[in-house]
Amino acid sequence: MARERRLSFGSVAELYDRARPSYPNALVDDVLGLARLEGGQRALEVGAGTGKATVQFARRGVGLLALEPDPKMAAVAMRRCAPYPRVEVAQVEFERWAGAERFGLLVSGQAWHWVAPDVRYSRAHEALADGGLLAVFWNYPDWDRSELRDELEAAYRGAAFPAPAPMDPASRPHLWGDWEREMGEMPGFAHPHVRLYDWSCDYATEQYLRLLRTHSDHILLPDDQRAALLAAVATAIDHHGGTLRIAYVTRLCLARAC
Repeated sequence: MARERRLSFGSVAELYDRARPSYPNALVDDVLGLARLEGGQRALEVGAGTGKATVQFARRGVGLLALEPDPKMAAVAMRRCAPYPRVEVAQVEFERWAGAERFGLLVSGQAWHWVAPDVRYSRAHEALADGGLLAVFWNYPDWDRSELRDELEAAYRGAAFPAPAPMDPASRPHLWGDWEREMGEMPGFAHPHVRLYDWSCDYATEQYLRLLRTHSDHILLPDDQRAALLAAVATAIDHHGGTLRIAYVTRLCLARAC
């Protein structure tokens, strides 16, 4: 099931590119300031998707090797990154990638949890030069700051949504994990810490439904269950005036290879 979810995004690749948000520019600036890439050194990106984060780093002149296992997602990333000659998109899983290059920076936006947990940190350590920076990040809705949390949570429970997930208002920050504790137990890494970035985005009803259709736990629902859920969500937003403001927190998790 985990692999099925991981590779479900290709079925909505173009929609994913249109509907998913990017990441705060301050995060990109902070990562590059901490990484201190020198002499044209490239970054490695794991799980590039359609190139959302890739383009943000490339616009700042960074060269990247961007790994994306899904062919349809990789095709969109290649198209989006065509204006940036220092970006190479490779259709391959990080677990199967066999490059010899060592990088000063490894980034992963909205994808690190899809890498097999028994190898992701050992593979990251192998890919990073000594002192290289691991920077992985996710956008999360902060449902405690949503005026529609209760109504949307009722929609999810009414549609028998299977488990808490980021777009389910039952999700709370304690589900994000403890990065400092996790990395404190990982050999080969030091100085783990987390930075948070608050921002928000307004969605019209249909815009928000398009966003939900790009999440794997929604994609894999049975058609009738997904239709019932989206209808209930639409009703809740329409009753609120047809616009939903999502307060986001982008969580940046950092550590250095040693």
